[in-house]
Amino acid sequence: MNIGIFTDTYYPQVSGVATSIKTLREQLEKQGHQVYIFTTTDPKVDKNVYERNIFRFTSIPFVSFTDRRIAVSGLFKAYQVAKELNLDIVHTQTEFSLGWIGKFVAKNLKIPCVHTYHTMYEDYLHYVANGHLLRPYHVKQATRAFCYHLTGVVAPSERVIKKLNTYGVKAPIRVIPTGVNVNHYAQHEEIDWRKKYGFSKEKKILLSLSRLAYEKNIQEVIKVFPKVLAKAPDSLLLIVGDGPARQSLEQQVRDLKISDYVKFAGEIDNDIVYRFYQMADLFVSASDSESQGLTYIEALAAGLKVVVKSSPYTDDLLDDPSLGVTFQTEKQFVHFIDNYLTHPASFEDPEPRERKLYDISADHFGKQIVSFYKDSMVLYADHEESSSFSD
Repeated sequence: MNIGIFTDTYYPQVSGVATSIKTLREQLEKQGHQVYIFTTTDPKVDKNVYERNIFRFTSIPFVSFTDRRIAVSGLFKAYQVAKELNLDIVHTQTEFSLGWIGKFVAKNLKIPCVHTYHTMYEDYLHYVANGHLLRPYHVKQATRAFCYHLTGVVAPSERVIKKLNTYGVKAPIRVIPTGVNVNHYAQHEEIDWRKKYGFSKEKKILLSLSRLAYEKNIQEVIKVFPKVLAKAPDSLLLIVGDGPARQSLEQQVRDLKISDYVKFAGEIDNDIVYRFYQMADLFVSASDSESQGLTYIEALAAGLKVVVKSSPYTDDLLDDPSLGVTFQTEKQFVHFIDNYLTHPASFEDPEPRERKLYDISADHFGKQIVSFYKDSMVLYADHEESSSFSD
């Protein structure tokens, strides 16, 4: 198949969506398909450097999300390029500029258009006019408008499909979680990463890895950390990532007088992020805004135990203590962290992890997506045939 992926977010931007698309492209190409990325320009990308099968369209920073981009032109150019490439299917990954361009291309080429709904926008309304301008009703209406006339929708989790159903989305929806390259995160090199990055072997490292945004609720992890230190004084909280909340989080650490026990590593290249998973003792998160949570499955792939906030998605993912556990209260959060740090051997059972690895693998993800493409192409052809008869 010739597949066109339309997205406002792509490398070198760092986000779960960008990582998901990169994984998808790799898996589709691995299966022998041709993949073409239609995305935004980026100031970090040299215009004179060739990017294989990537087409960038003039863009500007997105309002309230200045590290994200939105295309301001390219509708007919995208159509001409897609026509020359003889696309078989369009896969949109955004509800904004490139998403609408992708829908336009699919409609005019008379090919199916499927969409992945990545973001639970109701968790982000505070970014626009401090939450005074947009309401959940507006998200519902905008989502229904975008999903109208789609051939199919991919939901990364049950939480997403339930929300889309409440919005009244009529297109066929299938739950397909993004997978990760298990081998990449499980790779082992003869290098002492702790020594390389300046962390002693005696420290018990709690890893928080995500974009430093307010909805990630990292402030909650920092808030409870003094209680963790009271039980495990050799603990260290390592916060990896960057974003708009960084300054306030650093100030929170100073106010709590725990600067010696909390380290900010900044943004880390995705190709080496496995090192941080592997040198940690436990992955922690208090986020309740995840549509899926790629960092959770990256941690599992690296062999790291996970303690994260309870949700239908995380409760299903962490279905055995040898993988990790979910919490609902601050007291539970502290207790589970202390339990894993103090009694790590009690939770060693390789069988649940081996079963889980295939479910979260990029290979499984890619096969599910291709199956959805094929079903969508049949559905589209049937719809076109029935429409011609009705005419």
